[in-house]
Amino acid sequence: MKDNIAPATLEPPAEHYLDVTGEVCPMTFVRTKLLIEKMSSGQTAAVCLNSGEPLANVPRSVREHGHSVLDLAPVDPARPDGPHLLRFRKN
Repeated sequence: MKDNIAPATLEPPAEHYLDVTGEVCPMTFVRTKLLIEKMSSGQTAAVCLNSGEPLANVPRSVREHGHSVLDLAPVDPARPDGPHLLRFRKN
């Protein structure tokens, strides 16, 4: 699990970064939730996740827990079925 390493492509950089591309559901959101618990209100995070189940479930779960999804986009726009970057703010 990576944390506090903002990818160079983020503008502005997120305060926290997590790569869950090596995880499967439900661990993708479990790891995201653990990150959220460490964050302060108003901080931002970027989570790199695979398409499919994680792409459907993690952003939805972040919203259901009351946080704001700021952006969700493929890491490589030429590969829309590849990994995505979810950016959110803890409320």
